[in-house]
Amino acid sequence: MADGRHESVVLDIPEAIARPRRRWSPQLVWIIPIVAALIGGWLAVKAIMDRGPTASISFKTAEGLEAGKTKIKYKNVDVGQVTQVTLSKDLRHAVATVQLVKGAEPYLVEDTQFWIVRPRIAGGQVTGLGTLFAGSYIGSDIGQSTHAQTHFVGLENPPLVTGDEPGRQFVLRGKELGSLEIGSPVYFRREEVGRVLAHQLDRDGTGVIVRIFVEAPSDRYVTTNTRFWNASGIDVVADSTGVKVHTQSVVSLLLGGLAFETPDSPLAQPADDQTVFPLFADRTQAMKLPDLEGDRFTLYFTQSLRGLSMGATVDFSGVAIGEVTSIGAEYDSAARAVRFPVEIVVYPDRLWALSRERVNKPESKERVEGLVEAGFRAQLREASLLTHQLYVAVDFFPDASKAQVDWTKTPPVLPTVPGGLQELEQTVANIAKKIDKMPLEQIGTDLHQTLRSLDGTLHTINAMVKRVDTDITPMARQALTESQQMFKTTEQALAADAPLQQDLREALRGLSRASQSLRQLGDYLERHPEAILRGKKRDER
Repeated sequence: MADGRHESVVLDIPEAIARPRRRWSPQLVWIIPIVAALIGGWLAVKAIMDRGPTASISFKTAEGLEAGKTKIKYKNVDVGQVTQVTLSKDLRHAVATVQLVKGAEPYLVEDTQFWIVRPRIAGGQVTGLGTLFAGSYIGSDIGQSTHAQTHFVGLENPPLVTGDEPGRQFVLRGKELGSLEIGSPVYFRREEVGRVLAHQLDRDGTGVIVRIFVEAPSDRYVTTNTRFWNASGIDVVADSTGVKVHTQSVVSLLLGGLAFETPDSPLAQPADDQTVFPLFADRTQAMKLPDLEGDRFTLYFTQSLRGLSMGATVDFSGVAIGEVTSIGAEYDSAARAVRFPVEIVVYPDRLWALSRERVNKPESKERVEGLVEAGFRAQLREASLLTHQLYVAVDFFPDASKAQVDWTKTPPVLPTVPGGLQELEQTVANIAKKIDKMPLEQIGTDLHQTLRSLDGTLHTINAMVKRVDTDITPMARQALTESQQMFKTTEQALAADAPLQQDLREALRGLSRASQSLRQLGDYLERHPEAILRGKKRDER
């Protein structure tokens, strides 16, 4: 490099020779992991493909629920499992996430129901005893809706009727619930055919709504003319015929119950599901004839109304033509006394005389006035001496004082007559008035004189008795003594060994010999009549 020129240097580097790549051959040791991976992948894919739908159910409490253990059952068949139990965001509920079996998507609809099965005592029945050993589980009932849903609110109690149970549900509306409870029985002819599903107050709070279920085939006996009544406890009816006691069964005494009956009617049709019926307090009210229209009247009484109640019968000669609808009290300023207005309703269909027209028509008014003029009056009477219940009787009283219907009042006022104790009091008062009109002083004077005369007569009789005792009695005693002596003498004379008896027997013997001699003489003369003239022959002597 001295002369400034570059001089190349050649290095002896061996040239690389490319060798052909050897082909990879599988080793036996890798077969097992590969097969395991394939199986694991296939199981994972199968698990994903077989996984059913997921849903969430909220309960008030998670008592008895365990993730990975609690089953979901339908008709006692496992259809899923609880995978997770958490609290809701507002911390008011427990939310259970459940995994159902494959193909359960059509069953997750909005009317599907879930509940926790635990040991329970309700409606006289004990359920869920098997969970004491196997643990609680979630029961389910598949709905009939077509709207899908994945979040549900669980029931606190199992439903009394499942969706596939044959029968129909009905709605009853009444004034009071009585002793009805969920699960209380429903009876038809004392046979249990259904049960109470639910009850609640109506919107305005004036009554209750009761939902019941009647099992098939007994639901066919529920028609549009069916009457339902509360059969809870003992139904005691006290009327003019006596005291009657009705009850459905011992279960109804403890748990309450309902009963229904269908009167014969050619126009009655089978009732549809969810039909609304009135709920009556007892059978008597339920089986009353349905009266659509009634005429109202007011009756004024001055006697006590103790024993008269709302719904008491208005009776006409033994026929119930109406009932009492109102009882009150008011002050009558004209008479300066308190009187008691009783409002009644009379059903014209039961009273033939008023069945043609309404009472507010002139023709009907004339008919009512004619009845009142003939003595038609209202009276309070006692239905039973045992219960002292009162009822209103309308009848004809020919001796009633004249009265008229007051059409100026609303409702019209019918005249009344006193009855019961008031009538007795009035009778006693009339007797007292008659006694007061009697001349008691003169009667007393005459009675005093009569008593004095009677006293003198008694003194005379007493003196006579004394005279008899002093004068006549000794004579009678002496006569009696002499009679006894005479009887003794006669007895001695008639004795068998008495001399008189012996002399009498001797006399009788002599008389017998004499009669025998006379008979012999008669026989001789009959044979020898000439002896009367010649005498007896010497040789015959």
